[in-house]
Amino acid sequence: MTIPYQWHNKTRKLSSSPLSVTDKDLSILNGKPFWINDKHEHKQEFIRTNGNCCFNHIVGLPVKNNIQHPMYDYEIKLFKELFSINGDFKDKHLWVLKSTGLGITEFFIRVIGWLCTKDDSLKSSQVSIVTGPRLELAITLIDRLKGLFYNKLGIVFSNKETIIELNGVRIEAFPSHHLDSMRGLANVSFILLDEADFFPVGQQKEARDISERYIAKSNPYIVLTSTANKPGSLFDTIEREKEDECIYKRVKLPFEYGLGKIYTQEEIDKQRQSPSFKREYCCQYLGTVGNVFTPMQIDEVVKIGQQYKDIAISQYTLKCVGIDPGFSSSKTGIVMCEHVKDKEDKIIVRYCEEFDKTDPNYVADLLWDFHLKYMNVYYLIDGSNRAMVNLLKIKFNEPLNWDTKTAGPNNMTVIPINFQTAHKQMLSHLHQMVAQKYLVIPEEQEKLIISLRTAYTKELSLDKEQTSYNDLLDALRLSLKGYNIK
Repeated sequence: MTIPYQWHNKTRKLSSSPLSVTDKDLSILNGKPFWINDKHEHKQEFIRTNGNCCFNHIVGLPVKNNIQHPMYDYEIKLFKELFSINGDFKDKHLWVLKSTGLGITEFFIRVIGWLCTKDDSLKSSQVSIVTGPRLELAITLIDRLKGLFYNKLGIVFSNKETIIELNGVRIEAFPSHHLDSMRGLANVSFILLDEADFFPVGQQKEARDISERYIAKSNPYIVLTSTANKPGSLFDTIEREKEDECIYKRVKLPFEYGLGKIYTQEEIDKQRQSPSFKREYCCQYLGTVGNVFTPMQIDEVVKIGQQYKDIAISQYTLKCVGIDPGFSSSKTGIVMCEHVKDKEDKIIVRYCEEFDKTDPNYVADLLWDFHLKYMNVYYLIDGSNRAMVNLLKIKFNEPLNWDTKTAGPNNMTVIPINFQTAHKQMLSHLHQMVAQKYLVIPEEQEKLIISLRTAYTKELSLDKEQTSYNDLLDALRLSLKGYNIK
């Protein structure tokens, strides 16, 4: 539920007013359940209390497109993950990967409002809501919480824009880039990280670390919600954690949970036309759509790749292996392409893999195996990692006094490339290969395809934060530098 401009303006004008919440204002909510799941019982209680049957009917049901919505089964599922029937906690740490538009943020704002007003158990505690890096997001979420108590009950709060004092509970929203003041709180009872998969990378880890440090201190509820972002982000990391090592109860809610409830079939059919549908509605870590290639170009690359994938690798064709060696914060990407001369020239991706913090000797042995298995293989490697280049050159019995300015296939098999000076040209070359349908990629190379779909540039340089599997994309660029098809 969004807050109308008029209400947001009114809260600003009344911020200096002495009017604030009193015990009498909130007494109607005391002892009320969040929702009564039994429809018959709920109807009877609604009639008996003249609509004051539960928290959600008292403050007003959620509204979307001017239509009131009850609590749906997927929301009841989330409630039951956190609370038992009598309101006691069950799993206090909850991870929710969800389709956009399901109303999950609204749901947890209501849960926070209910927890603060059903009794006095949270008095003198703090609730922290962490949003993205923009202050406006924090203000908007607090406005939505204030709006719950204004719309039907007419209660106005005198707190500043990012804070609300509710029944003795201090609720404060923090932008993800300004979490220092969240570190020293004395008694945190609830932490909500909203759309946490879209916090900037460094802020994702900090927000998680600060939240989890309170487990031993005050044992708060910790709830992380988000639509999917990209591979390797916070939510992907938590989802990959082993069951016995993860502190979160993990719940995934793709669009099917809201079909016929919050979405119509017509709305979903229309959304399917969007390139971001699988990420926004199907909980897939695909990253944001990039600006280097069009979805149609990549679809064509994959479609043709399927036609070529069953052609056996030939000993007589040129194979180029691109190697982007990993440093402490990055992975090692390896991509091998083959120049297939069938009815027309094609460069097909034959191997694609990334390695995280892998022993360099293992990588060198793997690349040596390509040499043993195939003829006409050249290795194009980022020359900035001189140690990895030399390790390979020792394998291939090549001199170690190399220079990227004189490196080439005429005098070496392991060819170091000055990535710093060549990266823009290599990106342009990759774009040409895709646009002219020379490069083809079988659909099983899913990571590389996602990397192409999310490839994003700023001033002709690849934006590594926005591009998923960027190490593989760099390896592909290096591999393609071995081909010059006109």
